[in-house]
Amino acid sequence: MFQRLSVLFFMILTAATLLTACGSSSSDPWTRPTTQAPASEAPGSLDARNQWLNTDPQTTPQTDALLNQPSDSTGTFTPPPAMPVQNLPPVKVALLVPLSGQGKDVGEAIMNAAQLALFDVGYDAFELMPRDTHGTAQGASAAAESAARDGAQLILGPLFADEVRAVKTVAARYNLNVIGFSTDWKLAGGNTFLMGFMPFGQVQRVVDYAATRGIRNVGVMIPDSEYGQMVYGAFQNRAPVVGMQMTSSMRFTPGDKNMTDAVKQFSQYDMRHASGAPAPFEAVMIPAGGTDARVLANLLTYFDMPPQQVRRIGTGLWDDITLASDKNLQGAWFAAPEPSALQTFNSKYRNAYGITPPRVATLGYDAAALAVVLARNGHMTQGAPAFDWNSIMNPNGFAGLDGIFRFRPDGLVDRGLAVLEYRNGQIVVVDPAPKTFQTPIQQSSVIQ
Repeated sequence: MFQRLSVLFFMILTAATLLTACGSSSSDPWTRPTTQAPASEAPGSLDARNQWLNTDPQTTPQTDALLNQPSDSTGTFTPPPAMPVQNLPPVKVALLVPLSGQGKDVGEAIMNAAQLALFDVGYDAFELMPRDTHGTAQGASAAAESAARDGAQLILGPLFADEVRAVKTVAARYNLNVIGFSTDWKLAGGNTFLMGFMPFGQVQRVVDYAATRGIRNVGVMIPDSEYGQMVYGAFQNRAPVVGMQMTSSMRFTPGDKNMTDAVKQFSQYDMRHASGAPAPFEAVMIPAGGTDARVLANLLTYFDMPPQQVRRIGTGLWDDITLASDKNLQGAWFAAPEPSALQTFNSKYRNAYGITPPRVATLGYDAAALAVVLARNGHMTQGAPAFDWNSIMNPNGFAGLDGIFRFRPDGLVDRGLAVLEYRNGQIVVVDPAPKTFQTPIQQSSVIQ
């Protein structure tokens, strides 16, 4: 029997009626106007956890929302008491992931994480219905059709963009909402919400932080890919707002092993050495992970731009401990969820399944936990699972393994991210993630 994970999860029930945001051809959906209602309460705190645990199961639970990990004064995990057993009606939720074919390993990890969430959150009558998409649009469509005919009331997944595109249509015929894991933002909207880690909020968060640290001039290395275009557009939109400008840019092909000349030109190496001029920027954004990040950072150092002089700035692709020890990336900043909950989750997952999960496995955990909470609280307050559009889009949000999150009117996920730094082989928090979506003005009015 699995050791109970260190997380409990529940939501704020009150949600305002929200309108669908207008469509846009912008490459950065974060610049589109939305009609999201402001948060009226915080997702919760560690103190609120005890209020929930002490609530009589026959009464309506407190409305504070929370998914948190209890710990003692040293930060060590302390298992919470068991959730009260409740006699609630059966609920069926489909989980569409590749269990064969392309993405099989990731799909299995997402399914395993979702099952761990069910064990932690607790709802005996909750039926998770895994369906194999085979990693294809046709397989995803068939899986959605099968799940819908078997009584699914909500669809979690699928993983790939083509799969989500196919499932949207099937789900619409059965009047089902979809919480997908794709990062293709153009698929969000209508009956489809996307939980995937997207770069728009990450770029905004790290650019805002860098500006507060005095960085004004930035070079941008742009991978020749859709992801690169998204980051480039997000940077161009956000930088002027915080008094930042792009002073140099270069494009590169991911995986290219011969980028020396391009980086030399990007760094203005010849001009600087001829004139003794300083670097044309205080920081460089590198929206690439793995080998590409290492190669580009090394070339910057080679052309007299070591990390001590030119800060490296990245995206969530750098949420990778294997990069933290690279000497050419020391001091690098990027925005991502705080790592403490992830470390605990990885440990529990290894204990259960014997391997370390891929980074995206937490999406399966948070999605399943969210579904359980929406079902439980919906039954306890309105007699049916709260899988409707307004309940999923609660403006106060939810607090999960990856921090606070909420769904925007356009179906995209808005996350509260920390700013992290590579330091001597470790990933450390230099600016904590927010605990609420309330504005400072809203928070001060609550305190008063």
